[in-house]
Amino acid sequence: MPSLFFYLFAALAVGGAIALVTLRNPVSSALSMVVSFIGLAALFVGLNAYFVGVIQILVYAGAIMVLFLFIILLLDLMAEERKIFRPGTIVAAGVFPLLFLVQLLGILPQTPSGAP
Repeated sequence: MPSLFFYLFAALAVGGAIALVTLRNPVSSALSMVVSFIGLAALFVGLNAYFVGVIQILVYAGAIMVLFLFIILLLDLMAEERKIFRPGTIVAAGVFPLLFLVQLLGILPQTPSGAP
């Protein structure tokens, strides 16, 4: 798989996942999950796993997402009032991923290149 396509489809999958978490409308969030599934299926096809890629589209993006959309529409979700986050929560949301990244960068140089 050429690296350009890999990065394109990986960005599509990650972008869909970020939109899934950040969007407030449940229907838009569910549709961004479909975008993430399509990016993941394209990555599988690029790795010559055609069956897994097709199943990813048929089962997850097709059947599961239709079920999610029916549930969302049947629940008839009302608009919620926005929560106000405390400053400690916002700081923790930035500090913990940075600590994880520091740990990951500390471990990666020590792993041998032939390790699975």
